[in-house]
Amino acid sequence: MDVSIIIINYKSAKLVMDCVASIYEQTHQYSFEIIVVDNDSQDGLEEKLKAGFPAIRWLQTGYNAGFARANNAGIRIALGDYVLILNADTIIKEGAIDKNLALIKQYSDAVGSGVQLLNTDGTNQISGAHFVKGGLNTLLPLPYLGKLIRYLGYRFKSTVPSVQTIKDKIEVDWVVGAYILVKKEVLQKAGLMDEDFFMYAEEIEWCSRLRKQGKLYLFAEPKVIHIGGGTSSDYYTTTENENSKNLWNKKGRQIIVSNMLRIRKQFGIGWFLLIAGTYFIEIPLFFICLLLHKIFTANKATYTFKNWIDYVKNMGVLLRYCFKILLNKPYFYKVA
Repeated sequence: MDVSIIIINYKSAKLVMDCVASIYEQTHQYSFEIIVVDNDSQDGLEEKLKAGFPAIRWLQTGYNAGFARANNAGIRIALGDYVLILNADTIIKEGAIDKNLALIKQYSDAVGSGVQLLNTDGTNQISGAHFVKGGLNTLLPLPYLGKLIRYLGYRFKSTVPSVQTIKDKIEVDWVVGAYILVKKEVLQKAGLMDEDFFMYAEEIEWCSRLRKQGKLYLFAEPKVIHIGGGTSSDYYTTTENENSKNLWNKKGRQIIVSNMLRIRKQFGIGWFLLIAGTYFIEIPLFFICLLLHKIFTANKATYTFKNWIDYVKNMGVLLRYCFKILLNKPYFYKVA
């Protein structure tokens, strides 16, 4: 078996069906199996899949296990020489999996790879990135400090870490979790995904360990449509700033905790305290800047006092988890 393709379902039956159909339509050169891991969706997908694609392997977790745990469950039963982590909200284009396998086999130093992800309108999407020391880029979504940090980055001509357009191939530090192809044998040393994570940032931390075993590439020729948010939109009901920059709703709460967990695991206690401290410093700064904007300008403010209140609440959640994160002992960080 050349590749085991692992897809997680959480109430995303239509997306999974479309994704699976595109795999069968576009993958002919290499042998594959598809393992669908269901996070207790109770949406009737198993019967629909087996009626249309009887070779599908179905695995039920029995609860909403999130991204890392569900993918690990699939990896543990995978038979392929390669493992492909594939989001439910993806569509395979023009033999992308075949092309990706053919390309990665040409590079003996490669432990994994990604492809050119596309938006539904065909424009390029961020497909991977380079690490930023200490995870400083996680500060960019902050309402006011983030803008200052971004300005300073441009002022000093810092390299943009994200890779949106791939030219031929490029080596990166991490690959976007919508599509990650990994040599299975590498996992004996690098390990599986860290099961402390519920959702978000787990693939970045995983790639940091994979990267120690060899190179991660992005290839331009294989192209995959990534609709975006397919496996999390049913869990998080959000209506604004769906680009992970909203830090005051339920989704933002999980993103903050997951990012802090990743920083602690990847960069250590010092960087964790620095980044977390900056998030807390944002509380008074957010309020003062918002108040000054309301008093001295006629323009409508980008943010509201409700945003500030909800941000403070999310910081309270982070504070509740800080000690656990510092200790770095096993714990499932599924934020309520």
